[in-house]
Amino acid sequence: MRQEYGKPQSSGWNDVSANSSRRLNRLFQSFPRVFVPVAVLLLIISNCFVTVEPNEFGIKQVNIGFKTGIQPTVYETGLHFLMPLGMEVMHRFPRDTQVLELTNFPESAAKGVRREKAAHIQTSDGFFVDVDVTMLYRIADPYKVITTVGPGRLFEDNAIIPKAESKLKEALGEMTTEEFYNSPLREKKSRHALELLNEELNPKGIVIGHILVRYFVYSAEIQRNIEEKKLKDQMVFTNQSKAKAAMEEALLKKARQEGEANIKVTLEEGKAYVMKKNAEKDLYVRSKTAEADLLVNLAEARKTELINLAYQKSGSDKLVGLKMAEVYKGIEVIILPSSGQYGVNPLDLEGSLKIFGVEQGKEQP
Repeated sequence: MRQEYGKPQSSGWNDVSANSSRRLNRLFQSFPRVFVPVAVLLLIISNCFVTVEPNEFGIKQVNIGFKTGIQPTVYETGLHFLMPLGMEVMHRFPRDTQVLELTNFPESAAKGVRREKAAHIQTSDGFFVDVDVTMLYRIADPYKVITTVGPGRLFEDNAIIPKAESKLKEALGEMTTEEFYNSPLREKKSRHALELLNEELNPKGIVIGHILVRYFVYSAEIQRNIEEKKLKDQMVFTNQSKAKAAMEEALLKKARQEGEANIKVTLEEGKAYVMKKNAEKDLYVRSKTAEADLLVNLAEARKTELINLAYQKSGSDKLVGLKMAEVYKGIEVIILPSSGQYGVNPLDLEGSLKIFGVEQGKEQP
């Protein structure tokens, strides 16, 4: 076969490409007829189901149907069916604790919470004070909230915020300017404001859990006057404390002096007692010594008496002679006459006895 120059040759590849193009054209031509019903079905399904998150309540509102209006059923967490095209609407409310900050210092407030201006409160003595308050609250009954206040965040704009400042003024306004520094009293008034707010908001399905007065600001002049008065009060208290301390010091000094005097008196009494006992001891010793001396003297006298009596009995003359003989002891030489009336013969025993006054064989009576 002869090929002409400049004309493409037909082949099997070209046939395949042509067939693929024809099939794609037929597919694209039939796609709208398939896609449109599927898209419509997905759109209807997406509008017929709504998700209530774990931290939310759901309240259904029926706009078209047999029973229109807000439905009392509270929808919990999950996927719920709704009639499409706005026939039914699901209103969501927060289930968890909410925070409202009333402050003039936004940088001190919590992030991501509702913030409003600080409560401007007039005190009972006519001055004004700006009070920073943190309020914790929760929705207890979403059906009451939507039927009495409205949907969305209207429970903040139309219920909590308007009532919060008025009840704070009513409760905290009972205090004087200086009483704001009294923490127990301020806490008591905060609890009173909490009670007033709950009386107002509980019928609307809202519960205020806690009110915390974080800070309060006076005008500069009032602040200066309060500080000056506080300083004066502190000086008064300081002087009173010093006076009381001086009085207590005087009482302590008096007690110390009385104690020292009592110690001295007790010591003197002890010394007197010792002296008394020593005197009694000396008297007892002297008396016993005197008694002993008396007994000794009596014994000596009795001994002498007995000796005298012994000398007066028989044989006493011999004793006297023996005593007289003792006179000769120690005499080595004695010259006596051996003849005459007074002569002494040592060998004459009877003569010697007569000399000493001892008569042989004769006893004294």
